Amino acid sequence: MDTNAKILVVDDEERIRRLIKMYLEKEDFIVEEAEDGAEALELALEHDYDVILLDLMMPELDGIEVTQRLRKEKSTPIIMLTAKGEEANRVQGFEVGTDDYIVKPFSPREVVLRVKALLRRVSAGSYSEAETPTKNLIVFPHLTIDHDAHRVTADGKEVSLTPKEYELLCFLAKSPDKVFNRELLLKEVWQYEFFGDLRTVDTHVKRLREKLNNVSKEAAKMIVTVWGVGYKFEVDDA
Repeated sequence: MDTNAKILVVDDEERIRRLIKMYLEKEDFIVEEAEDGAEALELALEHDYDVILLDLMMPELDGIEVTQRLRKEKSTPIIMLTAKGEEANRVQGFEVGTDDYIVKPFSPREVVLRVKALLRRVSAGSYSEAETPTKNLIVFPHLTIDHDAHRVTADGKEVSLTPKEYELLCFLAKSPDKVFNRELLLKEVWQYEFFGDLRTVDTHVKRLREKLNNVSKEAAKMIVTVWGVGYKFEVDDA
């Protein structure tokens, strides 16, 4: 994990921005700030950040709108900052491509933990542990995952995924036909004990299926819901 990772902190409250910045800079992160959604979107499109901490309720553009617009151009990891009473908005945030969320009021140390966890997952997903080129690919009849290029193709066409969607797909694909419950997926893919809603997994699976389905219906069918349990990656040998 790169301790000099570049973080964009977006919140209309200067006090919150400065507090988060202070704690992140103690960990040697490079931190930039934006005070509203419009400024955040402009900076995020113009520069490459490793993580964006994005407040949900802001003037100009809210966090949902910023995420929607940014996802059309980039897959930058996003952690949404939300208030306790905004559960429906959090779910909506996941649906448009947010990778994680933190509920206000929060501990600055929790923010640092979440940022580090997300960076670890992105870093682990970007590079294969295998040394030989042939092991850097996971190949199925309708789906190929190229770890070195961090690229997914379905029936020969590239599928644009967010970091978290990519990590979730890789985790499932590495253990074909094994069923994982939501709690385990949250712990393994998000890399910490998750205190939020289990629908986090459901919304990511839904988005992943939709993106695969837009390119290959056969690839999308490989992600199977096991009702009352969780999900698995199913390979049809026929």
